[in-house]
Amino acid sequence: MMSRQEQTEGLTVRAVSDTDLVLTRTFAASRRLVFDAFTRPELLRRWHGARGWHLVVCEIDLRPGGVWRFVSRGPDGAELGQRGVFHEVDAPGRLVQSEVHDGWDAGEALVTTVFDERGGRTAMTITVRYPSREVRDSVLRTPMKRGAGEAYDRLAEMLNETTLKGER
Repeated sequence: MMSRQEQTEGLTVRAVSDTDLVLTRTFAASRRLVFDAFTRPELLRRWHGARGWHLVVCEIDLRPGGVWRFVSRGPDGAELGQRGVFHEVDAPGRLVQSEVHDGWDAGEALVTTVFDERGGRTAMTITVRYPSREVRDSVLRTPMKRGAGEAYDRLAEMLNETTLKGER
């Protein structure tokens, strides 16, 4: 097991096995609100992506066997597409889904997201299982940590605004 760990604005990314990465971050919001932010297109459009990137396509069929598709556009017009299938939907505590990036032939990742609320704060733990160590290592060489960290910073800002408005 590797103990490689990096932190970006509250996000921790750890390689925990040859194929798995674990991302963790805590948000000052209920797990229902955090779960909704991950599954409702109108909320996802407000935070998903690194700074300067925005969802231009956000389709979610939130049920086991349901498909999802995102397309993000960056400041230079570049686009990044992702898609997958939901395997488990246990609101508001757990999501399990596949993830494939457009134009990336490295295979499918399995993403398990757990939301654990304690004292009005929600710990998010995402485990991403890649097809091989080589694929996991190639992901670690990308700016994924920075991009995910910025996205979760945007999520924290949105959650703060939402809870200040009294939404739960």
